[in-house]
Amino acid sequence: MSGDQIQILVAMCIYLVFVVAIGIFYMKTANESTDNYFIGGRKLGPWIAAMSAEASDMSGWLLMGLPGVAYWFGLSDAFWTAIGLAAGTYINWLVVSKRLRRYSTLAGNAITIPEFLSNRYRENKKVILAIASLFILVFFAVYAGSCFVTFGKLFSTLFGMQYQIVMIIGAIIVILYTFLGGFLAESATDFMQGIVMIIALCSVLIVGVVAAGGLTAVLDNVRSIPGFFEFFSIAQPQLDASDIQKLDAAGQPLFGVAGKYGLLTIVSTMSWGLGYFGMPQVLLRFMAISKSAELSKSRRIATIWCVISLFAAVGIGLIGRTLYPSELLKRGDAENIFIIMSTGLLPTFLAGIVMSGILAATMSSSDSYLLIASSAVSRDIFKGIFKKDATDKQVMLVSRITLLVVSIFGIIIALDEKSVIFKVVSFAWAGFGATFGPIILFSLFWKRTTRAGAIAGMLTGSGMVFIWNMLISRLGGVFAIYELFPAFLLSCLAIIIVSLLTEKPNQVILDEFEEAKTFEC
Repeated sequence: MSGDQIQILVAMCIYLVFVVAIGIFYMKTANESTDNYFIGGRKLGPWIAAMSAEASDMSGWLLMGLPGVAYWFGLSDAFWTAIGLAAGTYINWLVVSKRLRRYSTLAGNAITIPEFLSNRYRENKKVILAIASLFILVFFAVYAGSCFVTFGKLFSTLFGMQYQIVMIIGAIIVILYTFLGGFLAESATDFMQGIVMIIALCSVLIVGVVAAGGLTAVLDNVRSIPGFFEFFSIAQPQLDASDIQKLDAAGQPLFGVAGKYGLLTIVSTMSWGLGYFGMPQVLLRFMAISKSAELSKSRRIATIWCVISLFAAVGIGLIGRTLYPSELLKRGDAENIFIIMSTGLLPTFLAGIVMSGILAATMSSSDSYLLIASSAVSRDIFKGIFKKDATDKQVMLVSRITLLVVSIFGIIIALDEKSVIFKVVSFAWAGFGATFGPIILFSLFWKRTTRAGAIAGMLTGSGMVFIWNMLISRLGGVFAIYELFPAFLLSCLAIIIVSLLTEKPNQVILDEFEEAKTFEC
């Protein structure tokens, strides 16, 4: 290992030690009760709520997946995705946050999403609880796997280490501090990691523009590639039989005629924003803030962070194509452009700190996924269904066992180093968005929604994500849209139809719905 690599590794190790120390610091408080361990006792301030929500939401996808898309296909796909996510972030904080904070407190002081939905419909037989918990387990195992892929790619690219070994080491570190400190440790580290992420993105963006000879030079270069710097076209890298981009006689990558990027594709891409309404790691921050009145401040913080970070990530991909046109010739390798630019343009130790931004993004998401998955089993299934008199100690034990099991599944998913982070994340994002997004919105804003409608909506949304992704999208044409969009719409339709065909909720549920509109907490 060279001297430069050692400096980068030292900077990253310092960061990792600091993160684990936070977990140890919060260990005593977290273990006082399940409320503290799973939702921090509803004590988050506006800054921590906002920054931890966004950091846990974006994951390593923000620093690797999104720049990789911009590097490979150009502006359109990455730009419209960013627009959808920015709009979804703002609307979610504006519309959902306060109502969910109030309603979850009123509905039996629910501290998980499955528990809130179950309490909202006054379930005796915990069908909604079980369905919601099981889907959280499935999709968060996939999500955790995507985070571990990021960790493995980062260290194998930087230091030439064996991918599988460093991926497992990264998973162990995340497990350790989540295991110790729970939601409080997760939120505190996510706040810090959100700061590291935005600094890293902006630093690499600015240095990249300077290294490329200025903004004019970057624009001249990307405009020379067919469809690369267009809102309604998409670049088409020419590939050989091994899916490696072809080069011309001068060693420059070859592109074919620009592809069309029509209105349906734009709507499909922007539908990423719909996913926010069903993201448990974001919704929990709404529920965990100390006062609902502080959510307006959190909304402004979260939106500003999100907009700056997303468009910096897109810019890095475009600048990377100017600086390193033939460096990354495989679709999966394109996701390393942030790493290449950081190590190639920044002083060594500073590059190590910026690389910690990828660690920050990865860890801030994977800890949320593991904790929410473990709460789904321990709090919702174990205590909510099988052992209603379970003590806090028993729930915590089951939670930590589940955390280890989900981590193992995530590691198995991540063993393939050829995994494309963007694809893995997009599937899990669609799963959560279509399963939980519609029913969260209808539960909060349509009092005629029934328990049967809720169940129908969740099953329809989640089922269509699998069916559309694995079967219908293969038909191509208009069917090749992002599965979240049709699955979300069909889930909404199922909720409305089944709710109208079944008996309306009883008066107790209707009264609680009205009270939640103005309930102060």
